[in-house]
Amino acid sequence: MNFATSSTWTELLLLLIAFVLSMVIGIERQVQQKSAGMRTHTLVGTGAALFTLVSGFGFQEVLGPDVKLDPSRIAAQIVSGVGFLGAGVIFMRRDVVRGLTTAATIWMTAAIGMACGAGMPILAVAATLLHLLAVGPFGWLGRRLPSPDRRRVVTVRYDDGAGVLRAILATATTMGFEASVLRTEVDRHQVRASMRFTGRAPLQNLVLALNDLDGVTGVRLRDDDDGD
Repeated sequence: MNFATSSTWTELLLLLIAFVLSMVIGIERQVQQKSAGMRTHTLVGTGAALFTLVSGFGFQEVLGPDVKLDPSRIAAQIVSGVGFLGAGVIFMRRDVVRGLTTAATIWMTAAIGMACGAGMPILAVAATLLHLLAVGPFGWLGRRLPSPDRRRVVTVRYDDGAGVLRAILATATTMGFEASVLRTEVDRHQVRASMRFTGRAPLQNLVLALNDLDGVTGVRLRDDDDGD
């Protein structure tokens, strides 16, 4: 049995490229303090490259007139498997979806690894640069585009007389939002306050934070033209 073939060094180089590119993406995620960081993305990209290399070069010795090789079958399984992995980082909490960008990044990392394993390192490098462009300058631009959050009103229900409103305003200020109270209604020991928050961060992040405050019994996000 030959442990090395004429293509071994090429395979190792492609695997190393996948490792480096995946690690670059993982470092960016790690800096952003996302749930899936450097180790996860490095393993996903390197694993995808290894599976692709095995499917393309690992069965050469068994090929013959009666044995045909279809590398695309393993590639399709990689896509399905990474889909399940990405779904694991997406979760919904009180009608707020989190983790979509991280799941998409895992998907992208697997695709980059597959491109390396398929012998297309230039395409993989280009995809990595495009990913960094999408999460960098494009992310900066997206935060400055007009957002529908500016037209939304947050209705917060909280216990009366417990200083909850001060905690709500302090939380909003800490997260970079400016708050204005539009209307308040008191029903027994419960207050329902309609508030508007303006800021650069997604309003859903604030909704999650408000839900975690002691004394807050409910938070609802609605459009300005909706009824209560």
